[in-house]
Order: sequence, then structure tokens, then C-alpha cells
Amino acid sequence: MDIKSTFETLKDKATDLAQAGVAQSKRLAEIAKLKAANMAEEDAIKKAYIEIGKLYYAEQGATPDGAFAAACERVTASKAAIETNNERIAELKQPGDPEPEVEEVASLAETETLVVSEAAPAEEEPDEKQD
Repeated sequence: MDIKSTFETLKDKATDLAQAGVAQSKRLAEIAKLKAANMAEEDAIKKAYIEIGKLYYAEQGATPDGAFAAACERVTASKAAIETNNERIAELKQPGDPEPEVEEVASLAETETLVVSEAAPAEEEPDEKQD
């Protein structure tokens, strides 16, 4: 084998490797696009499930069928808790008070937790004697 044929052989191998690399890149890019498309479809399914649930609750929430009863009860209980919280918020608000940001509320909750954890321990009540 002479140098020219060795060079041609190496050149052919390099070309083949480059083409294989391009093909691999295209294949991986297509896989990534298909995975992204699947994620978008899964998101669409989740949104449709949510819409189905909202429609069911709106139509049947007061008298749900067996398997749906527990979920509808949780929704109803959460709605009642939200209403109670909103009523308490309205009681606590002073005219002209700015709306606190979520981060501020979280910070306040952390502060209150810290204060509670640093408080003196509560006095224990004596155990009742059982006869």
C-alpha cells in the first residue's frame, strides 16, 4: 500500500464517521423533538382531565356517583375552607392596607414559626387519676 491509498482509506473512514455522526445527531434531534411533542400532549391531557373534573363537579358535585364522592367532598371542603379564610382576611384587613406578596406571607409564616418554637414550654396539666 502506498501513501496515497492509505490517505484515501483514512479519508473515506473519516467521511464515513462524519456521516454517521451527522445521522446520529439527526436521530437524537428527532428523538428530542418527539419527546417534547409527547410532553406537550401529556400537558394537553392533564388540562382536559382538569376540565372534565370541573365539568363533572359543576354538574354532579352535589350528588356525585360512588367513585367520585370522595374527590367531590375534598373539593367542597377546600372551597369552604377558602371561603372561611377569605372571610377572616376581610375581618383582619384595615382600609388602605396593601396586599402582601406571597413571599412576604411566607416570610411572616417563617417568623411566626420561629417565635413559636422559641416560646417557653407550656405548663403541663397533672394527669387525671383513674380509679
